Amino acid sequence: MLFTKTTEYALRVLICIAKSDLQLLSANHLHEKLDIPYKYLTRIMTDLSKKNLLLSVKGRDGGFKLIRPSEQIMVSDIIDAVEGMERFNSCILGFHECSSDHPCAMHSVWEQNKINLLHTFQTTSLFDMIQQEFQKK
Repeated sequence: MLFTKTTEYALRVLICIAKSDLQLLSANHLHEKLDIPYKYLTRIMTDLSKKNLLLSVKGRDGGFKLIRPSEQIMVSDIIDAVEGMERFNSCILGFHECSSDHPCAMHSVWEQNKINLLHTFQTTSLFDMIQQEFQKK
């Protein structure tokens, strides 16, 4: 399952901010460091702020920082903030009429995988992702 570009960018932004040790990071700094188009980045930052994942401080010395510890921000929170979790509840083949009552050919195979995937999103924190990144180095 691939994340959308929006979710990928949101994850990259939040990981970068989480690594900054509570320092405020400006949208301009994030744009330059992460090479995310500025307008796209600011839209993502607005969505993350509205969903109470980021604190936005205005002004010359302003910027963004996490509202809560990275251990308390789950991947599902991030996905939900920028695109919603609904797409992960739909049919893997894209059939609108697929349900438990009218399953498609892949329904039973996808159902358990979907449950596992959603569980992973709900139990994996931003902190966990950062730790995995450090372990790979």
